[in-house]
Amino acid sequence: MGSTIHLSGPMEVSGGSVPTQEKCVAQFDLGVTLSLFSWPSLSLAVANNWGGPDSKDKREWFAQTTIDLLNENPDADGEWIETFLLQVMLDEFEVNVDDESGIEVAEQILRLRRDCAKGDFREVAAMKEKWDRKGGKSEDVGKLFEKKERNEEDDETDGSEEDSDEDENEGEDVDMDEAPPLVKVKEPVVPEVDEDGFTKVTKKRR
Repeated sequence: MGSTIHLSGPMEVSGGSVPTQEKCVAQFDLGVTLSLFSWPSLSLAVANNWGGPDSKDKREWFAQTTIDLLNENPDADGEWIETFLLQVMLDEFEVNVDDESGIEVAEQILRLRRDCAKGDFREVAAMKEKWDRKGGKSEDVGKLFEKKERNEEDDETDGSEEDSDEDENEGEDVDMDEAPPLVKVKEPVVPEVDEDGFTKVTKKRR
């Protein structure tokens, strides 16, 4: 059922028509996306390409992965969500977030999950309005819902171990014919004392 999402005003849920499950899920997904896209630490990382030239794509992947993970772990608490968010920031954007903003985002996500499940989308609407007012691009948020699944790059493995083994074996085969010739040792010189007590130096005879 292709229901359109209207974010123009707050929605009261008190005895009125109950929103569909699909709409509750869509609003929650939008709320999670806006929570992450509005996170100053993540915005700064994307603006400075700390996650590489594809930082914007990584932010979209981050949001979709968070949504998928929350759907798979409905009992996840704030600490669990915060740990996940901070780990992704460190692994993907090389940012160590230590300003307590991670727990704030995690608690907001928990609040959105609770409210959206009850059909209360007011906070999502307020976040969307704030995002638009600050000049955020709606297409950046909507792009996630057009491509629900993002193909991850396959890890390429090659026979690097074999190459290293060959390198280790190189230089082990030594041609013994090329060994240097023996060095001729000079006869030792020893002191010799004459009858008058003078020391003279002579070669030791064989």
